[in-house]
Amino acid sequence: MLTAIGLMSGTSLDGVDIALIETDGRKVRAFGPSGYRPYSEPERGVLRQALAEAVHMSQRDERPGILAEAERVVTAAHAEAVASFTAQNHIARENVDIVGFHGQTVLHRPAERLTVQIGDAKALARAIHIPVMHDFRAADVAAGGQGAPFVPVYHRALAQALGRDGPIAVVNIGGVSNITYIDGDDVLMACDTGPGNALLDDFMFRSVGEPFDCEGRLAAQGRIDEAWVARGLQHPFFAAPPPKSLDRNDFAGLVLRDVVAADGAATLTAFTAAAIASIAPLLPKPPQGWVITGGGARNLTMLRMLREKLAPASVESADALGWSADAMEAQAFGFLAARGLKGLPLSYPATTGVPIPMTGGIVARPD
Repeated sequence: MLTAIGLMSGTSLDGVDIALIETDGRKVRAFGPSGYRPYSEPERGVLRQALAEAVHMSQRDERPGILAEAERVVTAAHAEAVASFTAQNHIARENVDIVGFHGQTVLHRPAERLTVQIGDAKALARAIHIPVMHDFRAADVAAGGQGAPFVPVYHRALAQALGRDGPIAVVNIGGVSNITYIDGDDVLMACDTGPGNALLDDFMFRSVGEPFDCEGRLAAQGRIDEAWVARGLQHPFFAAPPPKSLDRNDFAGLVLRDVVAADGAATLTAFTAAAIASIAPLLPKPPQGWVITGGGARNLTMLRMLREKLAPASVESADALGWSADAMEAQAFGFLAARGLKGLPLSYPATTGVPIPMTGGIVARPD
């Protein structure tokens, strides 16, 4: 068994999630503590600028303009997260075998075999004095895979421990939403489903100066523009079969104009829910249960809309199963780091479209 710390900074740009697990890369023996290091508003501003400038990148290792500063911000924030987490939980660094460091995605164009996650793993390893596994997606994309989603092998480990019959779908609603479809030991499929919180979060920031719609309270007060949602669902992405993946900015052109804040929040929340529901006909069998994780699991209006669209299947938050919606992706990258150390596959043809099961990750050591 390995003791692994996982780190995740998602497309929502809210902060760094951190979690410890004990695992052999196949099963999870124990969940350790988890934590969170929020980005400050200035840090978030740098990252937003980096996302905007990254659209012009053509080489994955280049860091032009604000991207160099953003990489320093990301690395420092993760180092602080690990230092605080280990101190608060009395974890000796020599007792941690590996840290899984995803970095911050600023560009994801698998069709061009290009995916960019910023963050200096060597500098992080030196700062925290623990080996760091990073660059999880690069091998998959280089081999022709989508490079996302990358958490399905962890979702499978969790779902198998439930011992339930029938297909289960695990939906992570971060900046982009993705699904893992699990049916027993043999069927594992995954893909992005469309916008998660990104459009909604960006709208909230522009319209009311808030980073997100807490618990979906604003959306609960608004009226949905059903015609706008229907137009959004005409995007060719939704009809494409899995596996498929998105960049956070792929739907940035869908802008709500001249709308009151509550109606905009309601419409964008409904769009995310409808996008998730649209994947159901493309799956081998209808899932009997849907488990919602990520930031969207905290949005009660989102959960209500999903229950309406996915009935009669059950829809429940990850927390209701004893999983951690907040720490899920951080735990997953600890799990993936353990798998990477053991040379086990991180992605499969039915999860990312890669030709063969692919391992991945590169280890940066503190020396």
